[in-house]
Amino acid sequence: MMSTDGLSRVFAALADPTRRDMVARLAEGDATVSRLAEPYRMSLQAVYKHLRVLEEAGLVGRPPGPQPRAVRLETRAFDLLDTWLERHRRRTEQRYRRLDTVLAEMRRDEHEQHQRDGDRGGSQAADHPDHP
Repeated sequence: MMSTDGLSRVFAALADPTRRDMVARLAEGDATVSRLAEPYRMSLQAVYKHLRVLEEAGLVGRPPGPQPRAVRLETRAFDLLDTWLERHRRRTEQRYRRLDTVLAEMRRDEHEQHQRDGDRGGSQAADHPDHP
């Protein structure tokens, strides 16, 4: 399981819109750094800095060897992130299911109370001297 520090690095890396865009583009397929840099108005050095942050977070990797090397997504970091998110999603869904149950019970109780009040009101109206 990914440590809190590792998870913090993943979230910090993905907090930047340029890095999120790079990850989204790499989801379509591996790319060289120069190809990855094409749509951005920044130096190649700045692109490498973004990639270094993504690499340190375990989100992307580049195989060793001569240039140009393709940058690829690392599924392990995404699997760990997905596990963390899914655990919290399940907890949240459980809380909402419990809340839905409580609200349904409250509505049922309120409906029953209105019916009891209506039944009493009807018999009281019939006993009232002004009732036709």
